[in-house]
Amino acid sequence: MLVAEDEMIIGHDLCDTVSEAGYIVEGPFDDLSSAMLAYQKTKPDIAILDVQLGDGIVYPLAEQMMAEDVPVIFHSGQLTPEEVGRRFPKAQALSKPCPPAEVIHSVQRAAAHN
Repeated sequence: MLVAEDEMIIGHDLCDTVSEAGYIVEGPFDDLSSAMLAYQKTKPDIAILDVQLGDGIVYPLAEQMMAEDVPVIFHSGQLTPEEVGRRFPKAQALSKPCPPAEVIHSVQRAAAHN
């Protein structure tokens, strides 16, 4: 699983949450360029992506992942799940702050469809 989140505390919290649930996690990556580089090295099974990273919007990476059948879970404090869903109807979206149980539930749903 790849986690891209530019707020380090939130990023580490997300990584800890999914790691404790038994998933192998890469990240958190705080900018688009490092997340893209990690993706090119190792294609993850699932990705949790903040919409706005330190160096830009994550949409190009998300589009590439979805084109290659990697389930994407957006995690945003700026856009509502409905706004994300209009642009990416196949992706899941969570609002910040998100309870750990809801994050795990979304990851399990993504894994079931993978």
